[in-house]
Amino acid sequence: MKTELDSAVLPAPTAQSEALFARARAVTPGGVNSPVRAFRSVGGTPRFIASAQGAYLTDADGTRYLDYIGSWGPMILGHNLPAVREAVADALQFGTSFGAPGEREVLLAEQVTRLTGVDRVRFVSSGTEATMSALRLARGVTGRKFILKFRGNYHGHADGLLVEAGSGLMTNEGHLGAAAPSSAGVPEEYARLTLVSEYNDPQALDALMAERGHELAAVIFEPVVGNAGVLVPTPEFLAALHRVKDHGALLIADEVMTGFRLSLNGATGLLGLQPDLICWGKIIGGGLPVGAYGGRADVMDFVSPQGPVYQAGTLSGNPLAMAAGLATLTALENDPGLYARLDAYTAQLASGLKAAAQAAGVPVSVNRVGSMLTAFHQDVPDGSVRTYTDAARSDTAAFARWFQGMLARGVYWAPSQFESIFVSGAHGDTELNATLEAAQAAYRDLGGRDLGGRDLGTHEQGGGA
Repeated sequence: MKTELDSAVLPAPTAQSEALFARARAVTPGGVNSPVRAFRSVGGTPRFIASAQGAYLTDADGTRYLDYIGSWGPMILGHNLPAVREAVADALQFGTSFGAPGEREVLLAEQVTRLTGVDRVRFVSSGTEATMSALRLARGVTGRKFILKFRGNYHGHADGLLVEAGSGLMTNEGHLGAAAPSSAGVPEEYARLTLVSEYNDPQALDALMAERGHELAAVIFEPVVGNAGVLVPTPEFLAALHRVKDHGALLIADEVMTGFRLSLNGATGLLGLQPDLICWGKIIGGGLPVGAYGGRADVMDFVSPQGPVYQAGTLSGNPLAMAAGLATLTALENDPGLYARLDAYTAQLASGLKAAAQAAGVPVSVNRVGSMLTAFHQDVPDGSVRTYTDAARSDTAAFARWFQGMLARGVYWAPSQFESIFVSGAHGDTELNATLEAAQAAYRDLGGRDLGGRDLGTHEQGGGA
């Protein structure tokens, strides 16, 4: 079993993953249960994972990888954390699902409201459910039917949100805010209820609100974008976001990815945001399926059974998921230095990646916030990739070759140019040094090849994958 990372490309067996993938393709669309896992934009065989511990994954062939996905964000403390495992085991002995309220969901709601400052929270089973429910709530509160989202922001796979959610379907047809579905099966009638603006373009947002703001129930946004690669909001854009309230629209922060990832109060606290509603997922469930949405009491009291906006779920507030979430958030609270350590590690990772790419003559621009990072393969200064249009100029063919170089050296990076990677508390100096050693070698390999190709058609929207 390969357990060390070095600069040489070591052959790793994939027979078991290949066999499992073949079996999966016979019974599951594309052989996976979320598209980006299929490796279609990077090529090769997806690794079928058998176990995870700390900062590492081990696949079905026994190969160990240094992991930078962290289950697409939830594993901020590392895989298989004893406190989480023990909490789930304790809850398990009393049953797996009740279909009735229990104490753990009260405890987690109390913890979430205390940490984030919202008045009320409702638990669901996924981030998609959270955003979908928040938008229904906004429509119920305002009596309006249109919503606005931003190009490249991913908010789950509900019909009304699969609009300009990535991929190559980015035409505006010359109409202010007009949008096209990003998936087959999304009726144009739904798409017409979703207006679109460019992320980090405050002038475009102000213009759209001036013309259509009176029709909007809500503006939903990712405070820090992760599904177009990491995009960092400018102060001017954040100010424009808050101005949407002047038009009577609710402001919804999608913190499914950033909630409890960038601080105990998420990106909302880090950036000084004041949304009307916030959506959470990933970390809030400690690796089990959980989502949530919350906000001010006067807004949340519209939710059934308190109010007229209906939302329900058989597994909402599931005792195992609540136990995992409680254990995770409690561990985060009990380690006040964690976020500073994550930030320091990821900053060193960003600097090291940039230096390795420059030494090899490979154009790379790095965006980073806290423990989220994307290295865009394009020749622009760091931090200048600010919009989805900017991100889409990246050389995806070059990224795919670099990804394979990292994988061959035992580093499991996100298998898409347009995704964030996630650092965990289990990553330390050993992992940092091994990652940068692998990156130096992978960039050297890439630097000797033709980097001119563009392959924007292979952009896969991960959506938490």
